[in-house]
Amino acid sequence: MEFDLLASIELTASAALAVSVLAVGFGEDIRGRLRIAGGLTLWFVLVTIMAITEVLTYQHGVGAPGLGVAVILPIVILSVGVLRSPSLRRALQTIPLYMLIGVHAIRVLGVTFLILYAAGRLPAPFAPVAGWGDVMVGLAAGPVAWLVYKHGAAVRPTVLVWNILGLLDLAAAIGLGAVSSPGPLQLIFTEPGSAIMTTLPWLLIPGFLVPLLASTHLAVFYRLNRSESFADQGKMLLNVRHPMRDN
Repeated sequence: MEFDLLASIELTASAALAVSVLAVGFGEDIRGRLRIAGGLTLWFVLVTIMAITEVLTYQHGVGAPGLGVAVILPIVILSVGVLRSPSLRRALQTIPLYMLIGVHAIRVLGVTFLILYAAGRLPAPFAPVAGWGDVMVGLAAGPVAWLVYKHGAAVRPTVLVWNILGLLDLAAAIGLGAVSSPGPLQLIFTEPGSAIMTTLPWLLIPGFLVPLLASTHLAVFYRLNRSESFADQGKMLLNVRHPMRDN
């Protein structure tokens, strides 16, 4: 379908933007950034192959339980990997907070869920909740990132509220998607179900973008829970930290 082709381009571009931002933010130098970008790209390719082979569809594969693993396992791997790597842990402690927040602006493309719902290809409440939730979190990401850049620790409560709502939106979308999909976990039996989320290009959302963005939410919580203030996270770290890392 023409819309699916456009969605493939949209999702690939969104993934590329997210990978680029995180590679720049977490890489200590050019080589480190390339390694991070390469690893995330391999993950993207793996998810694409899973979608093409329909390994997570209920009819040909493991269905919703497998999709749950595809969402949760990368979050665990990313979290453990960052905390166990000295260089990535240093980057987590010093990456400008506005970068971790601003990358979520790509979630305005959650309007895709609303279009699929209007076309009768995704059910309620899954599509409306996931769609409107993503759009609102994505629209707020830019202003919140700007507030952090300008005011630092003074906007900590605002960041905390946005981060909680953003993570809850992802959790609600995954949960509603799972119980709307054919299989042993299905609790909502309205038609159509959410089975297309295990196919190409839609698997790129729960299989790649959701775990990646959920991990950045966890990173924001980590930063907010640090004892030191994150004042001047924007200007100071942009002007001082990055040039030092490139030397």
